[in-house]
Amino acid sequence: MDSKDLAQYIEATDSISQPWLLLQLRLQKLKERRATMSPEAYTQAIAELCEDLMKLGEWWVGREAEVFGSKDQFDDTI
Repeated sequence: MDSKDLAQYIEATDSISQPWLLLQLRLQKLKERRATMSPEAYTQAIAELCEDLMKLGEWWVGREAEVFGSKDQFDDTI
């Protein structure tokens, strides 16, 4: 999926408030620009993405059902 498709998915599913999807979009856009970037600039951009990902922390704690689906959904697969 290219960045345009991913952006359309995020918009269509009203997922703009889901930070992990926005990071995926940033990563996809970065991958698409890689050929036009210096290795140093690409490495720096990857480091920034990684840092932003780590800042998300455990934002999902207490919101597992909302974020990952209901507990019953997971119990059925075990």
